[in-house]
Amino acid sequence: MLKIAWSSEYAHPLPPGHRFPMEKYELLPQQLMYEGTVSERNFFAPDAIDESLIVQVHDAQYWEKLKNLALSRSEERATGFPLSKELVNRETIIAGGSVRAALFALEYGISLNIAGGTHHAFTDRGEGFCLLNDIALASRYLQNEGLAKNILVIDLDVHQGNGTAQIFKDDPSVFTFSIHTAKNYPHRKEKSDMDIELPDGTGDEEYLTQLDLALENILKKFHPDFIMYQCGVDVLETDKLGRLGMSIEGVKMRDKKVLNLAKELKLPIMCSMGGGYSEKISHIIEAHAQVYRLTQDIFF
Repeated sequence: MLKIAWSSEYAHPLPPGHRFPMEKYELLPQQLMYEGTVSERNFFAPDAIDESLIVQVHDAQYWEKLKNLALSRSEERATGFPLSKELVNRETIIAGGSVRAALFALEYGISLNIAGGTHHAFTDRGEGFCLLNDIALASRYLQNEGLAKNILVIDLDVHQGNGTAQIFKDDPSVFTFSIHTAKNYPHRKEKSDMDIELPDGTGDEEYLTQLDLALENILKKFHPDFIMYQCGVDVLETDKLGRLGMSIEGVKMRDKKVLNLAKELKLPIMCSMGGGYSEKISHIIEAHAQVYRLTQDIFF
């Protein structure tokens, strides 16, 4: 049975005119239920992640500053969000959703989080709308519990997963793979285990070719028993913060390749939604919704 992490806390209120589209966290579940892809029973409400796990991934000093709302003005500005207790609570619930979704993936083969993919959160700081790294937290939880040993992070958001790369830079048990625009945020890149940097305007055909080659090469040298998939839709040509040239159909083919790979190799996969900043919210919702439709078609 498909299980999806979702909480009303995901859609956190932001100041008028803020560029982050929080409304997608309400509209996406509504769309999926309206079209019949899922029903209410597919959703579960996650709990906040335990602090003891947070400090295994993030510096204790950073976590103390974050939960006590003691970030400096520059540290807060780097996150892109106005800091509040409600925002920090939201971040812990999102991370808790990814952890529990990973457990459901072990049971059903796949599970998804309506939010998450917070790959710009480092051990000691937040950046780019990311305060806690749910991908790293879920990965470490599985390893701590002896539920996974070697984890492959497939990060296909348009921006490099710099925080995830930094967290796991000296950890051979987690392979970090990122395809992203070369000349885009973050302007100072970290070193993933494999990075593919694409020029502005790269379209479907070239992107999908690069993805095929990369996955083939990764699996020759790394043998995962779990996949964390960051499936951001800011790769769309219509994205305001992207700079690639992919179509909605191209994003569907991208997601299909990753999900088929997991299914064929019998690798549990947890999917987190990542970014998406197209002018029309309908483009964001449609691109995100595709991975849920594909999940039902491929796994259930």
